[in-house]
Amino acid sequence: MESTINSNMAQVRKIKIGIVGGTGYTGVELLRLLAIHPNAELTAITSRGEAGMQVADMFPNLRGYIDLPFVDPAAADLGQCDVVFFATPNGIAMQQTRALLVKGVRVIDLAADFRIKDVATWEKWYGMTHACPELIAEAVYGLPEVNRAQIRGAQLIANPGCYPTAVQLGFMPLLKAGVVDAYHLIADAKSGVSGAGRKAEVHSLFAEAGDNFKAYGVAGHRHLPEISQGLGMMSDQQIGLTFVPHLTPLIRGIHATLYARLTASCDLQQLFETTYENERFVDVLPTGSHPETRSVRASNQCRIAVHQPQGGDTVVVLSVIDNLVKGAAGQAVQNMNIIFDLPEHTGLEVVPLLP
Repeated sequence: MESTINSNMAQVRKIKIGIVGGTGYTGVELLRLLAIHPNAELTAITSRGEAGMQVADMFPNLRGYIDLPFVDPAAADLGQCDVVFFATPNGIAMQQTRALLVKGVRVIDLAADFRIKDVATWEKWYGMTHACPELIAEAVYGLPEVNRAQIRGAQLIANPGCYPTAVQLGFMPLLKAGVVDAYHLIADAKSGVSGAGRKAEVHSLFAEAGDNFKAYGVAGHRHLPEISQGLGMMSDQQIGLTFVPHLTPLIRGIHATLYARLTASCDLQQLFETTYENERFVDVLPTGSHPETRSVRASNQCRIAVHQPQGGDTVVVLSVIDNLVKGAAGQAVQNMNIIFDLPEHTGLEVVPLLP
């Protein structure tokens, strides 16, 4: 029996992984998921400010799982990795990606550097000049439920944003079926404070965000062009989207309430169930359901319910995800699994946390 176990273990393919920017919330989520991924071999976790500190000293939940120090990016030999994840602020990955691709390293960027295909639009919304615009065309947008085939052969993955993931998965069945007016879509979305990142800002202090609820970015949010671009790939109609994000007193979670006007009659429940019947990480709930953010906490699930209030011409879709998992790190691991021809759920079979 022992020899059989050792033989099976020897056959497990190990993927050498580097993480650039391991001190943020998406970074620690990557570490949490990869720490128990059977094919993951973490080789470098970078941080300029925390170089030399043990990862588990900063994130005590990883004690006993990760025995590595943070290393300075300049000292990390990322070129020896099979894949490098960038869990960094916008504008960092584009500075280093070209050199990694030349060495044959796969790159998965959790920030927005490669998400928007039109360079001028990206520069307008992100307020900086793109460092490698020639790579944008070859970057694959990493929403597996849409681009699985392209992801499989990709060298560079633009991991979707959290709001865009919840909104696109909610609207996709309607747009692909052509049963709604695509020019008058509304996405009313709410996010926990971890979506703002692990940095000291007044608006995310407990005394500011706790016991409070507010909209922001109504005039324009940088996820708007990303969502519109993705929805445009799902429909032959022109896309018109009103997107209003809100900050809620939650640590993690996104709840997107989506509205569209029906232009054709159909069995909405059947449409959604058929669209996602083979998707491991999209769960269409029974008729009349109201998904909760806590039902997906710490998991890579997107739970969806579809409603047609009073049988009228308005369809309401409720879409919930964990912004740090399906909205960031979990989806990045899902993309890695696809790239390296692993079962898509490898390392992601996490039961959501309750209470």
